[in-house]
Amino acid sequence: MNNQYTIATLGSHSALQILKGAHDEGFKTLVIALNKQISFYKRYSFIDEIIGVDAFSKFPEIEEKLKDKKIIVIPHGSFVAYLGMEGNKKMTLPYFGNKRVLDFEFDRVKQGNWLKESGINTPKEFKNIEEVEFPVIIKSFGAAGGKGYFLVNNKQDLIKKIETFKGQQYVIQQYVVGVSLYIHYFYSSLTNKLEIMSMDRRYETNVDALGRLPFNVPPSYVVVGNSPLVLRESMLPEAYSMGEKVVKKSQELIGPKGLFGPFCLETIITPDQKFYVIEISARIVAGTNLFIEGSPYADLLYNEPMSTGRRIAREIKNAIKQNKLDQILD
Repeated sequence: MNNQYTIATLGSHSALQILKGAHDEGFKTLVIALNKQISFYKRYSFIDEIIGVDAFSKFPEIEEKLKDKKIIVIPHGSFVAYLGMEGNKKMTLPYFGNKRVLDFEFDRVKQGNWLKESGINTPKEFKNIEEVEFPVIIKSFGAAGGKGYFLVNNKQDLIKKIETFKGQQYVIQQYVVGVSLYIHYFYSSLTNKLEIMSMDRRYETNVDALGRLPFNVPPSYVVVGNSPLVLRESMLPEAYSMGEKVVKKSQELIGPKGLFGPFCLETIITPDQKFYVIEISARIVAGTNLFIEGSPYADLLYNEPMSTGRRIAREIKNAIKQNKLDQILD
């Protein structure tokens, strides 16, 4: 039954993990790759078909051709970055996830309200420059891997940084000092259960190197890599509780389906062991690429290697068996 369907995604971000997981669950696989990267994706035997494009923005032009196949599209961070929120919403191919969540992921004001109303700790956000308590971080809207983030320590610098946005949307957020922790969840709408799949820290240029530099350099938050992290066990119940609260609130804000599938809470842990949730990514995140053979947390739930990419495919396989595909596709 599975091999009647093809799991497809854009050749970027977490595509290899997604397609490897789909292959391991018995699905056919397809990647839409940039023409200059086709030879790279040909290296992997678990990819059954490659379609080349000059730019990911050309995806709508090939969408009609894909309708003849039984395609299920798995979105990741590059979908919003390259197709835009409206491009994702207009996609007519079966899409794993709830597209209504995109409004809350892209719009940082809506996202902030969602997190606050979930009853979890979040940094303060400032709308009035006169009320800002420094230091703060300014964040652009949308998913861009940390690009468009600025750390600001004084009012004069804040005004200068705001001018660089030139009409683009942004938020001014309290800068919480502590250890960053990115928690990778999976919520199943078939079982109504939440799982923690893995955790990571991001390596950002050049902010992660500033402590080793003898001179002043403006910090950059562009993500270039990830490293694994394991949380102390006594804090795991709170990690689960935060995820469950966010899912429950999403079902009130976004409708009965709410948020399901993979998502990530991006947190800071302060010295008093308090979590602050600074962002949510309502899809698979690149930090899960560390765990293609599973993580310590996935090992506690599964007696086989289980990446987030494979967990997505397993959910689709279970939905097919239960005749509930409409419950997980948009």
